[in-house]
Amino acid sequence: MEESLGSALTTLIPLALVVALSPLTVIPAVLVLHSSKPRPTSLAFLAGWVVGLVGLTVVFIEASSLAGGEQHTRPAWMSWVRIILGAALIVFGVYRFVTRHRHTEQPRWMRPFAKLTPGRAGLTGVAVAVVRPEVLALVATAGLEIGAGGLSTAGAWTCGVLFIAVAASTVAIPVLAYAIAGERLDPTMARIKDWMDRNLGAMEAVVLVVIGLMVIEKGISSLS
Repeated sequence: MEESLGSALTTLIPLALVVALSPLTVIPAVLVLHSSKPRPTSLAFLAGWVVGLVGLTVVFIEASSLAGGEQHTRPAWMSWVRIILGAALIVFGVYRFVTRHRHTEQPRWMRPFAKLTPGRAGLTGVAVAVVRPEVLALVATAGLEIGAGGLSTAGAWTCGVLFIAVAASTVAIPVLAYAIAGERLDPTMARIKDWMDRNLGAMEAVVLVVIGLMVIEKGISSLS
């Protein structure tokens, strides 16, 4: 079981890091800190983001378990799903790199974030997790890895909690830091936001291509 757990984590942690390090994850968390009620709004957004990640992860774990996750050997279709997901991530990453100069400022759909109320922020956090295609692809890969990995119940819980903790970390860190330090973090958050706005497309392209290659490699190696 320990070997399976270690193997699963080598796949899950990189996937979670891509979710966490995506500018489209970090920038909304920074924007809600500029709302009229930054502490309750940002905490509600964090709660919604975590709920969204948990819900998606559980759905894909259960789906993979029902489709053959209880077998001792990983079904062949799992490997092909990985390869397809990896290829999709690479294609999307290349597209983001080619069009990176069109994305030198925050997307329009992010602009209302600074005007959110706490109630809407919670719902927005869930929506941001659920509707983003790259998050769906990454969480689907993670859920399939956990559900079809032959792990014990404790191992599956451990993997799921670690995946969500890492994926949510870049939203949790600024939100919780602001809850403690307050307005003293405003200049730092503004600099982070401006830098990410300028480098949004290139950053996304790099992380998507890298993780796509890793997912494909994992799928090909599990076919042999």
